[in-house]
Formats: sequence, C-alpha cells, structure tokens
Amino acid sequence: MNKHTSLSHIDNKGRARMVDIAPKPESQRVAVAMAEVHMKKDTLNKIRSGNTKKGDVYGVAKIAGIQAAKRTADLIPLCHPLLLSHIEVEISDTEMLGQEKQHGVTITATVQSTGKTGVEMEALVAVTTAALTIYDMTKAVEKSIHITNVRLVEKRGGQSGDVINT
Repeated sequence: MNKHTSLSHIDNKGRARMVDIAPKPESQRVAVAMAEVHMKKDTLNKIRSGNTKKGDVYGVAKIAGIQAAKRTADLIPLCHPLLLSHIEVEISDTEMLGQEKQHGVTITATVQSTGKTGVEMEALVAVTTAALTIYDMTKAVEKSIHITNVRLVEKRGGQSGDVINT
C-alpha cells in the first residue's frame, strides 16, 4: 500500500490532485467553525462603543467572513467551488477565553450547502477572515491583539458522518 493513499488530495504517486466528487451522492452539509481574537479590555470597550477610526468593526468583520466563505475555492487551491445555501457569522464578546481571564471576541461561522462535498473549509475561512478583519480594523489601537484557537466545531452530512469536536 502506498503511504499517500490515505490523503484524499494526494494521488498514489504523491502528487497533489483535486478529489473526484462525481460518484458521491448529494446530501445536506453543515459545518460550524470558531476562532478567538484576544485583546486588552480597553480595545474591546472601544469596539463595543463603536469608538474606532475605521467604523463598525463587528459589522465589517461579519461581511468579510461571509464574503470569504463564498470565495474559499479561490483561496484554497484544491477546494471545489460550492453553491452555499446559508452562511452565518456571529461575533460575541467574551471576558473568559481559555484558563485565565482574558478579553476578546469569539467568532462562530455556520455554513450550509446541499452537495457532494463538505463545507468545513468555507466555515474555517469565514472565521479566519473575520478574525483578520477585526485585527486589521483595531491594530492602530492595540499592537498585541492575537488570533487563536481556530477550529472546526461541528460537521454534519456526507459519507464520513457527523463530527462534533468539543
């Protein structure tokens, strides 16, 4: 058995390839991804109050995440272009991230489609782009902002079954 055969985007000669999804049945696909953006309390308060030079940070970040999910195949070379039926990006302030008290936001993206391949990459690209947008819009206020814990939380549909990551 070739060592590359378990990787779906690698052929039996070790070359990159796009997966053939033609024989797969269509099914309802859902993916949920999350990311965290950590910052100082003062920076979070400025975002909450709308007191940043670049405007509505959360509104712009949500739109950026939605737009990015729709463009995932343009960004990730071997992703299939998908017809997405629903994209939702939520941003929630949080005072507790991880084990110690920190300030910041949690971004959650839910992406849905009916098709032959999953939408995990679209959800991950959505939260990452939303996080980068928050960083871009607030970097003038704080240089120590950091993005962390980008992860797939849930995947439903498809042949490999449902996955819930806690």
